[in-house]
Amino acid sequence: MADLLKQRPNMDVVGQASTGQQAVELAHILKPDVILMDIEMPMISGIEATRQIRALLPDVQVLILSGFDDEEYIRSALKVGASGFMLKTSSADQIAKAIEQIYEGNLAITSLSGPGFFQSGNTESRGNSTGAGIHTDYELTDRELEVLRLLALGLTNRNIAKTLSISDRTVQAHLTHIFAKMGVSSRLDAVLRAIRDGLLPNVTGPQIPA
Repeated sequence: MADLLKQRPNMDVVGQASTGQQAVELAHILKPDVILMDIEMPMISGIEATRQIRALLPDVQVLILSGFDDEEYIRSALKVGASGFMLKTSSADQIAKAIEQIYEGNLAITSLSGPGFFQSGNTESRGNSTGAGIHTDYELTDRELEVLRLLALGLTNRNIAKTLSISDRTVQAHLTHIFAKMGVSSRLDAVLRAIRDGLLPNVTGPQIPA
């Protein structure tokens, strides 16, 4: 994979690690923009290595590679600060696009089930609206869906407020309503559920034809 990425004019591979501990040490020395991390690493796991790297270097983005299409893996990856999750079977083009996506500050999540990551069976978007700007799945208003989308892109409450020209207090009120309607208690769970249910098609990962 490193050799394929080296061939891309907009990417430089600055180092390679064979263990999780070495990945942490090299990240501290090289300070790359993006790290491609295998979830299964010797000495310490890719999840633990990512946690340590993000604690030391919060501006470094990490893309986790896994051989397993499992919701708990993506939860673990995002909880320690990873910005992306891809299967090891992904093509070089898919991984390159995911790297570009997280470099720009977006989430990049994909799996065997495609853009609808957590869905099984029907992968059509369920976030259709029916009159008065209400989204039928969780009865989210258009403004609440907009707040949720910015949340998924990693914006803080203050940045969401600036983007939408509303107050911080109003953003918090929207989040309170979103959490209640979706039956979640955290920003992470709200984003994961929205991705699972097709409400955020633009942050589910590279849209690569099969």
